[in-house]
Amino acid sequence: GVFAHLEMLEARAYEAAVKQEETEQQEEKLARLKARVQELRLQRDELRAKVDLQQKGQLEKEGVVSDPAQPSARPVLEWKIKSVKAMLEVFYLTGISGKLTKRGVCFCISTAYQGTYLDSYYLDLLAKPQMQIHRHSVPIFIPLEQIAKKYLQTDIRRFLSVLSDHLNAYVGRRYQADQLQEHFSDQIEGTLQRNSLCNLLVFNYNVSSESKTFPFNARLLYGDLCRSLPTEVIVSCAPDAPASLAETAAAHSDLFRRGALHKAFRSFSSAEESGD
Repeated sequence: GVFAHLEMLEARAYEAAVKQEETEQQEEKLARLKARVQELRLQRDELRAKVDLQQKGQLEKEGVVSDPAQPSARPVLEWKIKSVKAMLEVFYLTGISGKLTKRGVCFCISTAYQGTYLDSYYLDLLAKPQMQIHRHSVPIFIPLEQIAKKYLQTDIRRFLSVLSDHLNAYVGRRYQADQLQEHFSDQIEGTLQRNSLCNLLVFNYNVSSESKTFPFNARLLYGDLCRSLPTEVIVSCAPDAPASLAETAAAHSDLFRRGALHKAFRSFSSAEESGD
């Protein structure tokens, strides 16, 4: 009857959501692979430059090269500039751009979620006497200090990559919560509760069954701050709800765990409307 039809529609919506998620993951993987290729090329060029410098130094020691107009410091400086420019090109493919300044380099980290551009954050770094953060627009609840302490002095590429992961995951979680409030306010009871980092969401919503409406409670915990999908989901219904709604709560929990929050709502909302 109606429940069987509803379950069939939910299954179809879930399959469509999974396929879309797989496609988006493949596109993200392709972008990461392209960035990795560029990074490997950069490493190759760096190794070539080092070999050239070593060979030139050896030749100078042997008296083969003697050109006072070309001091040994110059090729080293040119190699460093070339390496920095190549590094900036690599970052551009992953949403990170930058430009050299008189005192260091200024980076811009652009964030997006599933193809939707969201915010940009800026990071102004000083290069001397050692790499340090001069100014930034990163939110205070992002663990910038801890990330910098771990990577900034030893691996700036890793530092920017980890920071970008944190920022993209945060704006992704925030975007899903905003979309839920904007498009499904008629189903949400009261206010969606969230903290600044948006790694904990709690809300109540209504589910219709047999011409009646039953309240559901959802609690989403994002234990991995570099992910935009929850690591723990608890969906519960009222004690007096029909037994069949317990299965619905479990299905909703699975949808919330596997895909974007607002898309999950759209899938089972459409199924309910079709069932009616």
